[in-house]
Amino acid sequence: MFAVYAESFSTDDPLSGLTVGERPDPAAQDGWTTVEVKAASLNHHDLWSLRGVGLKEEALPMILGCDAAGLDEDGNEVVVHAVVSDPHWMGDETLDPKRSLLSERHQGTFADKVVVPRRNVVPKPASLSFEEAACLPTAWLTAYRMLYVQGGLKPGDSVLVQGAGGGVATALVALARAGGLRVFATSRDEQKRNRALELGAHEVFESGARLPQRVDAVMETVGKATWSHSVKSLRPGGAVVVSGTTSGADLDNAELTRVFFLQLRVIGSTMGTRSELASLAELLDVSGVRPVVDRVLPMEQARDGFAAMAEGDLFGKVVFTR
Repeated sequence: MFAVYAESFSTDDPLSGLTVGERPDPAAQDGWTTVEVKAASLNHHDLWSLRGVGLKEEALPMILGCDAAGLDEDGNEVVVHAVVSDPHWMGDETLDPKRSLLSERHQGTFADKVVVPRRNVVPKPASLSFEEAACLPTAWLTAYRMLYVQGGLKPGDSVLVQGAGGGVATALVALARAGGLRVFATSRDEQKRNRALELGAHEVFESGARLPQRVDAVMETVGKATWSHSVKSLRPGGAVVVSGTTSGADLDNAELTRVFFLQLRVIGSTMGTRSELASLAELLDVSGVRPVVDRVLPMEQARDGFAAMAEGDLFGKVVFTR
């Protein structure tokens, strides 16, 4: 079958290990099912895999991709949940110490077919295209959990989204507005700030700018470059919810004095559960909110999508189709 896979690692030139070609058809073990992939979306996780982060050399060659939408063995339209938990694990899959993501231990979604545990497929609403649905399992699910599960935000609350432009950040802006939150967003890029306004942000600012008010929560995916501003933007008792560190995790100033004096909360958030993915799909179905897609490419042109992500030349998601 056709696939996009990692054949080697390189920290300095990750795309050098990216290969587009043929791989053996997958075989579903007991309790697993085969999904015919119609669309799959690109995540930073895929680029990090090519750098050797989270992917072991003995697992190569590894088909990349966490997210997909397609048809199950009965022809039903489904969305694939990317978190593979231990078969005996009960409860929140993201807390399973033995969990992994597709494309780490198990072959990923950038292929004609992917095999996943049967419990890892959820129905795709008919109102969502395959391209839109393929954006949900990582970036949009991460955003949903940050806002409404870990963040516990409710209508009328205020939120700051740092670094509007990436897949998670654009999802945060759209989902926050859909949930009745007052949304502020930052970006270094004026065009991305304007796009964030179109998505539903009430006000946008240059990175590091002073906000007109302190917010109930900050959604933090950038890390080192924005951390101090995130903490300083919170009201007393507010929370910063962290799901990524794209600019680096080594902080020059963790703002610990401000954290304890203002009784701030720092909350980690990773992906989301199958039931949360189903709830997210339902929310989009009834609200009309749709994922922001930067570009749709045939899977044969996957290298172009990876290059755009590596250069940061994106607003929203890159989707590959078959």
